[in-house]
Amino acid sequence: MLNSTPDRLLRVLLIEDNEDDVLLLERHLRGIGYQPQVCQVNDLIELRAALMREEWDVVISDYHLPGFTAMLALDMLQELDCDLPFIVVSGVIEEESACQIMLAGAQDFMSKSKLDRLAPVIERERREACMRRERRAALDGMRVSDARFHALAANVPGVLFQMQADQMGLLQFLYVSEASHMLLGLSAEELRARPDPLLELIVADDREDFLAALNSASERNATLNWEGRILPQGAEEKWINLRCSPRQIENGTTLWEGVMWNITQSKHNEIELRQSRKQLAELSNHLQHAKEEERERIARDIHDVLGGTLVGIKIAVSLLAGKLDHELALKERVRGIEQMLDDAITTTGRVARELRPGILKEFGLAAAVESYAEDFEHRTGLRCAVLCADHDIETCDDTSLAMFRTFQEALTNVSKHAQAGLVEVRLMQEGDEIVLEVADDGRGVKVADLNKPKSFGLRGIRERLHALGGTMQIRPRADCGTLVVLRAPLRDDSIEVSRDGAAIPNGQALA
Repeated sequence: MLNSTPDRLLRVLLIEDNEDDVLLLERHLRGIGYQPQVCQVNDLIELRAALMREEWDVVISDYHLPGFTAMLALDMLQELDCDLPFIVVSGVIEEESACQIMLAGAQDFMSKSKLDRLAPVIERERREACMRRERRAALDGMRVSDARFHALAANVPGVLFQMQADQMGLLQFLYVSEASHMLLGLSAEELRARPDPLLELIVADDREDFLAALNSASERNATLNWEGRILPQGAEEKWINLRCSPRQIENGTTLWEGVMWNITQSKHNEIELRQSRKQLAELSNHLQHAKEEERERIARDIHDVLGGTLVGIKIAVSLLAGKLDHELALKERVRGIEQMLDDAITTTGRVARELRPGILKEFGLAAAVESYAEDFEHRTGLRCAVLCADHDIETCDDTSLAMFRTFQEALTNVSKHAQAGLVEVRLMQEGDEIVLEVADDGRGVKVADLNKPKSFGLRGIRERLHALGGTMQIRPRADCGTLVVLRAPLRDDSIEVSRDGAAIPNGQALA
């Protein structure tokens, strides 16, 4: 017998016209452990009102009532889409009638004199009704989720898809969103009907790359992220980004689920940006060569013309001083002029070397670095120690000049910002690279200093080395100060000569 607890509340809609039978059924339900709340109706109007007014756990109906039968009551439940256990309890019911009402949808029938099966039937049907409600709720949730997914898929600018490879390795679409017609030129139905539609659309030159990327992602069970070109029917070539993830299903087949995006515009922008950068690099290299040529011309004029003139003046002044043996005051003044001329000649030589170091061409980069470091120490008062591990390092003229200019800029930065007392310079060869290190014991460098919008010195060093295929690294030293490491190939294979004689990076030929 069932326990009489509050959770045994049973809401019963009783279709019965006999009050004694109502009391008998209610007493029986209490006796088997229920707390029944019984609502009695005895015609179709009352039945409809009760069904629409509130929820019920079970409907118990007599078979014969004045004016209608249990069959009509069951029809009304089905008309109103009420999924309730419908149990027929009647005094007398023919076997044929019982079979008909069971076939029509009633859950059970029994005699009023034999109600011992009522409790198990009620419990069974309540459980099954609950399971049906949960199943319907799950199906409704799936339909809502499916509708939401299709609504989202219809508004996503990319193509959502699900595909798998068959036994022959052909990629078949199981699902494709409607945006496929806009991107691929084919409807979802056409794509699903074709045996291998994706490879048909990919440009022939890109198919091998796509298959290699797909196989690699499959072996690693990783996400595939591929960019390539497609050629839709009746349309121009497009660039797509295809991103999908693998998922294993029960039969061992791999499903690929993801999205395809149209990246044609961004690819065109990328190509235009590369072309723009190429043109800027060409212009930068051309200007750099023009500047070096101008420096060489100015250095030559300073050395040959101004330097020669100053030397001539000094000789004339020396001759004049020899004739002023008795004019001590004038002779002293002439010596002062000679000293100023010596200073001017020294300055002229230093400026000419900085503009175009002849020692770089004559004796190589190591000698030029040592010479400039000596001039730098004399000019700034900063002690500059140089270690050249190999004086016979052979580089092309462009590399030597670029490394020398970046070395000059690095020392200039030290003198301006480092507040250092010592600069250590190392020039060495590492494999096929030439490495130049400039270290100081100053205040160090901060990230904010490297990202200053007007940090043209560092930017110039980086651009010069980049044009050679080299790199620049700036990092703090372990104790204090900053270390700048400049690297470049020994022979700059990336330099080509343009039609106007300017050097440009390899692979960036003029349009």
